Amino acid sequence: MAPSLYSFSSETLADLQKFRFKSARASEMQALVYEIDKESYDVRKEDDTVYTNVEDLIEELPDNSARFIVLSYPFKTADGRLKSPLVLIYWRPPTCGQSSKMLYAGAVELFRDKASVSKLIEIEEEEEFEDLEKLLL
Repeated sequence: MAPSLYSFSSETLADLQKFRFKSARASEMQALVYEIDKESYDVRKEDDTVYTNVEDLIEELPDNSARFIVLSYPFKTADGRLKSPLVLIYWRPPTCGQSSKMLYAGAVELFRDKASVSKLIEIEEEEEFEDLEKLLL
């Protein structure tokens, strides 16, 4: 396998694993936001905030830069089973520049693999978060 341009510190990988196991037992939405450092190409958490509702998450997302969001979103299926899929949301607002889009586009599949998510969802507009449960199915 060819070396990657992007790097994930051992701390970032441990945080992803811890989040995966912790969020699987949560009864409410859990989300972490990740960014890529433009100089070192290091993928890391934006901060230690774990978002537990969509409104707070949307409020904190930048309007002019892409981000990755690792999301666990518990919901009941039509037959009453509780599901908590772990998904990767690739946030690409229409106002972010081409360089930001390219920086994140190059890391999508690698991040998806490192985070061991079950699904990738690309979101460009805040309104798309309103249909999040439908996008998870």
